[in-house]
Amino acid sequence: MYLATSTIDSSDSEWISRIEQHRQRRPAHWTTLEVPVELATALRLHASPQTCLLVDSLGTWVANLLELDNARWNSTLSDLVLTISQTPGQLIFVAEETGWGVVPAYPIGRLFRDRLGTLTRQLGARAQAVYLVTGGHVLNLSLLGNKLPFSK
Repeated sequence: MYLATSTIDSSDSEWISRIEQHRQRRPAHWTTLEVPVELATALRLHASPQTCLLVDSLGTWVANLLELDNARWNSTLSDLVLTISQTPGQLIFVAEETGWGVVPAYPIGRLFRDRLGTLTRQLGARAQAVYLVTGGHVLNLSLLGNKLPFSK
């Protein structure tokens, strides 16, 4: 099951075209759910020992929630992490890597970078395997490196 975190803006024809191209690349037998905000709820409702849920992407999900204040964001993040730890079946998360670039010069960009970085570190600390896909290559970071202890 494919959990898409994007939202469709009917006034953005280029974005609609990208989403359609993405849909066409997916196998026809995949079920797709659009989950722009309620990711933890969707995991609780649709996961089972026999399912594989692919969440694409965490960066888009974080961007959809940037208006949350820190208390609500931390609560949402905690709920997601707890849900993941209790979810049966296989979970695959796609996340953008934002920590390699320049620190954004504007507050919303720094907030996005920090929130996505925290989320991916928390999930990476709990994952059986973590892969980096770049330049058409896949690196299994779980085999190449050591987990760092998570700290906020």
